Amino acid sequence: MKATIWHNNRCSNSRGALALLQEAGADVEVINYLDNPPTAAQLRTLLDAMGMPARDLLRNKEAAYAELGLAAKLEDEAALVEAMSQHPTLINRPIVRTAKGTALCRPPETVLSLIG
Repeated sequence: MKATIWHNNRCSNSRGALALLQEAGADVEVINYLDNPPTAAQLRTLLDAMGMPARDLLRNKEAAYAELGLAAKLEDEAALVEAMSQHPTLINRPIVRTAKGTALCRPPETVLSLIG
């Protein structure tokens, strides 16, 4: 089984989801999204696949959230997606995609529904 994970190694949820994928024997493509940020179009595709509005993927405790005034833009999908593509620390993680679907895997055990 193939899987893609948008991963941050400093995040315990991300490390946990990756470990579960590896334990399941998945062929995992790891994208370190802080080093290789998704474009706005790629983010939009991921959000659409998850059936999630951008505000639900947004990390509101990051400095960039306040600096960019995103609290006032929570209904502006395009602005939030653009902010996350320009400031990838704003993206919640891990996002995992398999043939069974795409999900934000918080808690990491959420990934089990994508590999079972």
